[in-house]
This record gives sequence, C-alpha cells and structure tokens, in this order.
Amino acid sequence: MLLRVPQVLNADELKQMRLLMAKAEWVDGKVTAGTQSAQVKRNIQLPESSLEAEAARKIVLTALSRNALFFSAALPKKIYPPLFNQYRDGMDFGAHIDNAVRTHALTGLHVRTDISCTLFLADPDSYDGGELVVEDTYGQQMVKLPAGDMVLYPGTSLHHVRPVTRGARLASFFWLQSMIRDDAQRTLLFDMDAAIVTLRQEVGDNAAVIRLTGNYHNLIRMWADT
Repeated sequence: MLLRVPQVLNADELKQMRLLMAKAEWVDGKVTAGTQSAQVKRNIQLPESSLEAEAARKIVLTALSRNALFFSAALPKKIYPPLFNQYRDGMDFGAHIDNAVRTHALTGLHVRTDISCTLFLADPDSYDGGELVVEDTYGQQMVKLPAGDMVLYPGTSLHHVRPVTRGARLASFFWLQSMIRDDAQRTLLFDMDAAIVTLRQEVGDNAAVIRLTGNYHNLIRMWADT
C-alpha cells in the first residue's frame, strides 16, 4: 500500500526543522547506505549523532505520535530513529530496495523494514526534480508532496529519487516494523478501520458496527506480532 499522510508537521514544526537544517553540518549520504545502494546514492544527510538531528527526530516522533492516520495505516511496533537528507543540483538516488533489517548504530536497535517513510520538508515549488518514484503493481508512482506531508510505501518496493535540477529537496526518511508484517493484511485492516470510522459517524455504535469493530480487533489479534 502506498499512502499519503497529509500535514504530519504543522507550520511551526516545519519552521523549527528548517532552522535546524540551515545551521547543521551535512555529510555524504553514503554513511547509511548498504553496499549495493551506495553505488547509486548521491545526496547529503545529517550525522545521526548531531545535535540538530537529535532535535529534529524529537519533532518528527512527537508529530507521528498524534497522527491517527499514520497509526491506522502502519500499526507500528518499532520505528527506526528518523534520518534527514538533502538533494541539491545534480544529486539523485538510483533504483534500489531498502535493506530488510536496519540496525541503529547508536542504540543497537534492530528494525525489520516493513514500511518505508519519506516526510517532505521543502515546499515543492522551491526545487525542481527530486520526485520519489516507487514501483508497484500499477507501474511507477511519482511522489512529490507539500512540506509536512509524508508518504508510506512497502519496504519491498523498488524505488529511486530523480535528480534535483534546481534548489534543495529536504526530507526526513525512516523505516518501521509493523505489528502486522504482511502488506496485504495491513491494507485490509486499514480499509476496515476507515469503514468503521465512517459508519460510526453515519449511524453510531449500533450492533452491526460493534460486531465489525470486534472483527477488526480479532484480525489484529490473529495476525499481530507484538
């Protein structure tokens, strides 16, 4: 499932993020690339141990904790501490699939990368190019979202970032391990949860809605790895 999550960050949070990015020192993005992806990765990113990265991570994680759509779609078990990258003129990231398991160097946390996440931090009209291109069963899906919006997509997806030809593309990127490992099962649960929310708004908590809600939770009970 490829899903847009709008307005994860509000205007004040985006302002804080941009101030942090502006004063930070950036390093070659290959520091977090696998052997294969390092050959096609051309960008810069914040060192994980920098004060700016630590402050920015707190902003992102706080925003995620209040976002109901994110939780419904991802059903997160573990979140890899968010990273931050920048693409400038001529920078891109060739086609690759993310490593199946990421180990956080500072904490030793192991995260199976069920879902990949990109949170856009720059206004789309401030740079040209830089689209995230994700391949799925419908072909190539091109993603370039307003600042503060995020896209979720399966970690199994082949994807790339097109070259930036003007300006700077700023983003946070990270992975998460879901309580529901299978993407098809997560999609079914997400659709069911959305239907329950709509039904509750339209007809209230009648007997049928309560039974459907029970089925939703029973499916989570059946499939969840907690």
